[in-house]
Amino acid sequence: MEPFIRPDQYNFIENQVQNIASGYATVKDEGVLNAVKSLATERVLDVITNLTSEQQHLLQQVEKVDDKEKAEGFLAQLKPYVIPFQITEQAIHKLFPKVKKLKVPPLETIDWQSISYLSWVDPGSNKRFMVLRKDNKLKGIQGSFKPAIQEGICTICNSHEEVGLFLAKEKGKVQGTYTKRGNYICVDSQTCNNNMKSLDKLHEFVERIKG
Repeated sequence: MEPFIRPDQYNFIENQVQNIASGYATVKDEGVLNAVKSLATERVLDVITNLTSEQQHLLQQVEKVDDKEKAEGFLAQLKPYVIPFQITEQAIHKLFPKVKKLKVPPLETIDWQSISYLSWVDPGSNKRFMVLRKDNKLKGIQGSFKPAIQEGICTICNSHEEVGLFLAKEKGKVQGTYTKRGNYICVDSQTCNNNMKSLDKLHEFVERIKG
């Protein structure tokens, strides 16, 4: 069976599985536990559309989870079926053709199954770069990035984390003018990726940046 689970979907499933395990660890009422498991199972099966019978059978194993050990075992079963986010250094350079001497992060150190987008700060230009897939196409955006004084809500993962202001500068309609667009996102992109349970806000963020 080929990989069919996106990293953000895996995070969502992991969250539902943890809810089941937590319920069994703290609740004794059988009716409540059945309701928790039924709702979690429904959500797990609904998060991915057009499942094959084989894929559905794999995900339905969530019904066997009733403690932390079984939760970890179920998630370990799913991990090989997570679709890795992969990109080559050459492809990254093509996304940012105007950036000379772009320093790409060491790609061999990245856990591709754990990210929905790639992001790094180039020390040479002191800019933050982001690469993602939208509509089956690779997209790249760049902008200035300034960490905030206090924690806040990340626009991409919608979690309370250490954030910074990402600002992208786009050419305006009048020659010689520019428009800056941006929002607060996680300082640590891996933390952000780990928190993501949907691609919706990531795509909304990029659309807002691109105008």
